Amino acid sequence: MDLKEIKKLIELMSEMALTEIEVEESGRRIRIRKEPPVAGREKPMSAPHSIEKEVISQAESKSAEDEKTVLVRSPIVGTFYKSPSPDADPYAEVGEVVKKGQILCIVEAMKLMNEIESDVEGKVVEICVEDGAAVEYGEPLFRIEP
Repeated sequence: MDLKEIKKLIELMSEMALTEIEVEESGRRIRIRKEPPVAGREKPMSAPHSIEKEVISQAESKSAEDEKTVLVRSPIVGTFYKSPSPDADPYAEVGEVVKKGQILCIVEAMKLMNEIESDVEGKVVEICVEDGAAVEYGEPLFRIEP
């Protein structure tokens, strides 16, 4: 897909008043998303200084935590399920030690149940998605501490 085709997609979005469009062609996928304007608010408001400090410190602690953990991300777009059926036990729980290759969850896509396996051996620190929630490609599902 070249620049002219991308520009045509953007024009089509404006003409049709779309906020998002996704096209897949020859194994390449492009998604264009436009945030709708917020009425009565032209410029983003700045946060008070104390809130900015808090957000920055949370981001710093999160990045330090990220260095110690591994994220298991969704390889596809679909629906996240913690267990094979609603009445079954979950594949993995927070605090549980998992082995490399162990099934952590299922992501359903187009009525196909895709088992997602752990890339590493370690302890599950966080389940990043609620059971039954829609997930995007690359979205973090689990945080594992090796």
